[in-house]
Parts: sequence; C-alpha cells; structure tokens
Amino acid sequence: MSVRNAAKWMLLFTCSSFITLSATASDEATFNHVIQRAQALADAPYQASQESLPSALKTLDYDAYRQIRFESERAYWHGESPFSMQLFHSGFLFQTPITLNVIEDGESSPLPFSSDDFQYDGDASHLLEHDLTGSGHAGFKLHYPINTDDYADEFAVFLGASYFRLVGRDQAYGLSTRGLAIDTALASGEEFPEFREFWLYKPDENSDSITLLALMDSPSLSGAYRIRLTPGENTEADVEAMLFARSDIEKLGVAPLTSMFAFGEMSAERPDDFRPQVHDSDGLLIQTGADEWIWRPLQNPSSVRVSAFMDSAPNGFGLMQRERDFGRYLDLEAHYHRRPSQWVEPLDDWGPGHVELVEIPTPDETHDNIVAYWVAEEPLRAGESRHLHYRTFTLNEQPEANSLGKVVRNRHGSAAVPGETDSPSADQRQFVVDFQGGKLDDISSSDIIELDINVLNGEALLPQVKALPDNGKRATFRLPLNSEPSDIRLRLMVEGEPVTETWNYVWYPDA
Repeated sequence: MSVRNAAKWMLLFTCSSFITLSATASDEATFNHVIQRAQALADAPYQASQESLPSALKTLDYDAYRQIRFESERAYWHGESPFSMQLFHSGFLFQTPITLNVIEDGESSPLPFSSDDFQYDGDASHLLEHDLTGSGHAGFKLHYPINTDDYADEFAVFLGASYFRLVGRDQAYGLSTRGLAIDTALASGEEFPEFREFWLYKPDENSDSITLLALMDSPSLSGAYRIRLTPGENTEADVEAMLFARSDIEKLGVAPLTSMFAFGEMSAERPDDFRPQVHDSDGLLIQTGADEWIWRPLQNPSSVRVSAFMDSAPNGFGLMQRERDFGRYLDLEAHYHRRPSQWVEPLDDWGPGHVELVEIPTPDETHDNIVAYWVAEEPLRAGESRHLHYRTFTLNEQPEANSLGKVVRNRHGSAAVPGETDSPSADQRQFVVDFQGGKLDDISSSDIIELDINVLNGEALLPQVKALPDNGKRATFRLPLNSEPSDIRLRLMVEGEPVTETWNYVWYPDA
C-alpha cells in the first residue's frame, strides 16, 4: 500500500451485536436480517465503537504496518473456488476492526483473527512478542484469474470507511468507489459512513461472481448493502441498498466515485516534473436522461469548486481515464495509463436531481481531490428510508452506448499573435477542442458540420470547425477578457443532430 492510499482510508469499527443466521435461510432472508439490523441501528442513538486494539498495534507507523503481509498460501477458499480472499491486519490508521462473516450452506459463521495468517517482517517482527488476540481485521481483498487462467489476480479491495476499489483486466488500481458520501464540500464538514460488518457468501468451484452483504452505520443513517462482484475485462459491482435516516441529511451522495487529478493538458500551472500528466481520472462523463453525453475535463483548482449537472432519471455517469498511452504520463511506477475508468448505471429510476462534481486543490498526487456522485432532488429526512439499486463497472474505453465522437484533446492559451507587439488579441484566451471517432467517422465530405456553442457569462469569438489530419475535427474559439467565470458548452452538429458529445468547461480568469 502506498503512502497516498494508506493516508486516505478512514477508520472502521466493529458492530457490537451479532445475529446468527439460520442454516435454512434463503439469500433474501439473509439480506433481510441485515436490513433489520440496519433499521434497528437507525432507531437507536448513534454509538461509535470503542478502540480496543493491543497497544503494540495502536502505535504502528506506516513503514512497520506495510511489513505485515498476509500469507498468500493461507488465502481463504484457495483450491476450492476460482475466488480467494486475503485479509488486512488492523493497526496504523486502522484502529477499530470490522467484523467478517462467511456464509456457507446458508449458515453464517464469524471469521476469527489469527496471527498465523500473517507474516511479520522487519519493523513489524516485534509484534510476535505481544498477545494479538482480538486484533481483528481492517478489511479484505478478493482474487480471481482475470488476466490468465493460472493466476488469481487481485480485483477488489474493501478497506476503510465505505471505500472499495475495483480493477479489470490489465488495469492497475486508481480511483475508488464508496457506499455513500454525506455532506461532501459543505461548511458543516463531510460525514464518512462506515461498513461495520460484512457477510461473504463462500463461492463454489464454478462461481464466476461473488456476493457480499455489508452493514453500514454513521451518525446520520444506517444501511444494509448487497454487492455482487463479477470480475473480468470490465469488473462489475451490482449494488443494492436500503438506507434508514437517523436525522435529516442535507446532501446524500449516491454511488460516489473518488479520484485524483494533479495536473494535465489543461493545467495552467504545472509543477517542476518530468511527467507530462499525473492523474487517476481526466474527466467526468455523463449520459443524461435526455440521452445527451457531456464531457467535463477535470481540474486541480486553486479553491474548492462544486459543479451541479441538473437532470432527471440519468442514464449514467463516471470518472474516466481516457488517456491510455504510456507516452502521455511517462511514469514506470504509477502506471497512470493503466488506471481504470469507472461507470455508474442506475438500475431503478433515480428521478430528478443532479450529478455533482467536487474538485479540491491538491499540491501533489498523494491526495484524492476529485469526487462525483448523484444527489436526488428529494432529501432524505429523519425516520425515512430509501432503496438504491445500481451497477458500477471498470472500463478502459468509453461506455459502448456512447456512439458519438469523443473529446480526445483540449488545450487553451493566449490568443496573442506571435511576434506582434501590443497584439490586440493579447487579452483573449484561445481554446482548442479535438473530437474523434464515433459518428464523425460516418460524415461525408458533403455534410455541413456546425459548431453549437454557448457561453454563460460571456461570448465566443471566432468559432470555427477545422479538419484534423487523423480524420477528426477541431473546434476553436476565443474568449474575451472577462472578470467572471465563463461556463462553456459546445458540440458538433450535422443537420440539427449531434455527432459529438458535449464538451463542457468552466474557465476561471484568475486561473
């Protein structure tokens, strides 16, 4: 685990009660037990768990913690299923363990902590001198052969608050997903719900997916989750949840994705770094309920910025890593070109609301600073419940449903004429947006391409469409000097129909 990944995980805690599930209970009955647990928690005052780790684990630093390794040959279910599970040790940031249970033949049994599951090397070797009974687990990771048939790759990690991360074939861990985001970017401060307890259905020898249940709790709400994971080229999570509110929630972020953007092709200020770009995701993609595709490039802003994309019954959204070429990053360690994109699709009607994008300043790549989620127009009030059902999956390219030309490059710079003293256009900003693929490939030389552009709090000067050598199209325009931010939307049209997605960008003059 890197310093960045270790630093961002929130603490977990153990649920104080345990319900024994009947050996004859059906899967639905088992999930209903967890729903009843969540409802009972919400009906009672919130109680944070007490830290109970041995003192030797409480004082672990990062270097010592990373020298605790799970013994891979002791992976659970190894040899019995194509799936296997390895565990994370408590300690360092993880002061309050979770509770893990395994469901086999309809019967739930707790998974006890055993120091025999771990190897304690270097600075962690002194832990063997202490009684580690009751240390518990911080989280778990799941393995399945997604790249070759003879090796079980790690494809999912559940570690910290309600965070989990997924990868598909040939991908490297990047962005994270979460169970929920509560009051993100509000002055009152963000609340981080936590998965307190998990139940994992033991997969059999023919399984191609694995199902787990999770009990969530936080000061504002409790919830029961059922997550079915299907690893592969695009690893997928089918997520169903029942939420119960203890108190009014001002902003409930559904299906949140958390990522990092340090600098990229649109960054006005760049660090002294040999790498051209550093980010886990480079844009937010939205498919609206009206079937418009919107692409918003990400930024590392000078102050927190929150953008709302109003919609009704959205078709999906995701944080994307479109730049897949190693040459765009030149990083042999971080492998940013292999970081996955992740897409969210509602499996029921989410109604009116908005996709919200939060961009937070970060000095470097060690901090996640990008969050995107859905916020329903109807708030969740104390005593109310809400059902959620959606799927989220990793991918390398854009979703298959997007048949439009996509944004492949965007740049901006001074519009001053080179070599011209006191150029009259020196106070203007030149923008270039390149589109490629999709419906653009079907355009004939006789088709007239129009640039549909709108600028809120400003005007577009010299808007033009130009052909690119690689069969793509370039949209160019300028913005005059303006003291207010300019919200820009543009797309290419043929006979009144869009042939590209909508490029949306907010230009801040002080940036």
